Amino acid sequence: MSAAQADATESEIVMTSRPIGAKPPKLAELRKPGGWDRYLRESKAAEARSAVPHETVGPARSGMFRSPNESAISREQGKSVSATAISLPEPPHTMTADECLQGLGSKEFYIKSRYAVCSGREFTNTWFTNREPVGVSHFTVLAIGTIPKDSRTMTVTYHFGGFWATGRQNAAGLGITTRAKIAQSWPSTAKYKHGGIAMPVKRTWSQLIASNSFKHTVYAAPGQGSNGSTDSVFAVYQPNIKLSPPPGWTIGQPSDHDIFMLPPRWDKATYLPNRAKGAAVFSVSTALKFSTKPSAPEWDVAKHIKLAYTNPGATKPPYGDNKVPGNSADAPLTRLYKDATRREENRNRAIYNCKKYYGADYTEGGKKECDEFPMATTYEGAAQSKYDPRAHPKNFSAKPVDEKANGAEGNLAGQYYNKNRVLDGPDDGFLVKITSWHALPSAKGL
Repeated sequence: MSAAQADATESEIVMTSRPIGAKPPKLAELRKPGGWDRYLRESKAAEARSAVPHETVGPARSGMFRSPNESAISREQGKSVSATAISLPEPPHTMTADECLQGLGSKEFYIKSRYAVCSGREFTNTWFTNREPVGVSHFTVLAIGTIPKDSRTMTVTYHFGGFWATGRQNAAGLGITTRAKIAQSWPSTAKYKHGGIAMPVKRTWSQLIASNSFKHTVYAAPGQGSNGSTDSVFAVYQPNIKLSPPPGWTIGQPSDHDIFMLPPRWDKATYLPNRAKGAAVFSVSTALKFSTKPSAPEWDVAKHIKLAYTNPGATKPPYGDNKVPGNSADAPLTRLYKDATRREENRNRAIYNCKKYYGADYTEGGKKECDEFPMATTYEGAAQSKYDPRAHPKNFSAKPVDEKANGAEGNLAGQYYNKNRVLDGPDDGFLVKITSWHALPSAKGL
C-alpha cells in the first residue's frame, strides 16, 4: 500500500503529473494487485520540478534546476534557392496549440524560436473509495509563450484539453486553478506589469471544457535592468495547476503541480533593433543554421564548420583534443560585440594560422579568405586563450574558404544576432547547426 493510499479518506482524489504524450493509466490496470503502486512510482519519477529548459542561457541557467534532456529546436524542411538570397527570415512570433503538442512530443519544453516557446503537462486524477481506485479523470495543459516583434510584452496562452473520465468520479465538479508568478528575477528589484486574465484563474472541469483557453501577459518597463547599455532583465515565469475537490471528496497531497518554467528576458541594448524601447525574447539558445549545399551562399564556410565538428583532427592548427563549442546547449557560443580590439585579435590569429598552414598565397589571388571557427564575433574565437587561461590556444580552426561564401556567412551571422536579439557577453548564447539543405527564402520573397 502506498503512502498516498494509507492517508486516503473514504473518498479521495490523488493527482499525478507526467510529460505531454505519456500514456495515461487504465482503471483496470490500477485496480490490479500492485497496479496503483507501480503507476505512482512511474509518475513520481516523471514529476516536473521547478525547472527551466536545457537551452536556457543567462542567470536562470545556473540559478535553477534544468531539464536533463535537450529539447527540440524547430527543424523546418528547406528548399534550394539562388545563391544570391542571403537574407534570414524573421523568426516566428506565434505558435498554435497543435504546433506546441507536435513540438513537445514527450519532451518537457519546445522552442520554435526565441519568440515562441511552450511547455505542458498531462494531469491524471485517480479517484479512491475506501483506498481502492474506482475512477480516473484526465486533462492536459499547454503554456505557450509568445512575444510580438519589437515588443516588451510576453503573452502566455493556456490551453486545456484531453478531457476524459471513467469509472466512479465527479470530474465535472473538479476545481482546476491556474496560477502563475515570476519565481525569480535578475535584478531582484525589477517590477512587472501583469495583464490579460487576472491570476489565479479558478474554473471547474466543465467550465474549462466549454472555454478551454485564456491569456496572461507580463511586461517589464525599460530602465530597470542591469549591464549598463544593455539594460537587461532576466526572469523565470512559473505556471502551476492546483486542484480542489467537488463536494464529498478530498484531495491528496500534493494538490498542485508545476509546469516547466518559461525564461523571458527584456533588454534595451543600444546595438540591437528598436533601441529606443528595447524588446523581449525568451532567454534560450537557438541555432544559426548554415548549409553545405552548393546553392547556399555560405556553403564553403558550412563545410569548414562541419569539418571542425565532425573531424577536428583534420583542422588547423593541429590539436588532438580540439572540441570547438557551438554544437550543443551545454557549450553555446557567446557574442563578442563591445570589444572591437578582441574581435580584431581573433581575426589576426586566424590569418596567422592560415598563412602558416596553407601558405602565404592562401587567398589564391583573392578568391579565398581566411575563415575562423568559432567566429571572430564570439568570445570563443581564436584569441580566447589570451583572455581565458582555461582555454587551449589551439581550440579553434582556421581555413581558407571561398571569398563570397565567407562574406555571406558574416552577413547571415549579423542578421541572426539582430533578429534574435543576441546580447554581448556570457548572459546569452547561441548554437551553429550545419545542414545539407538550404532553407532561406528567395530574394523576391523578402
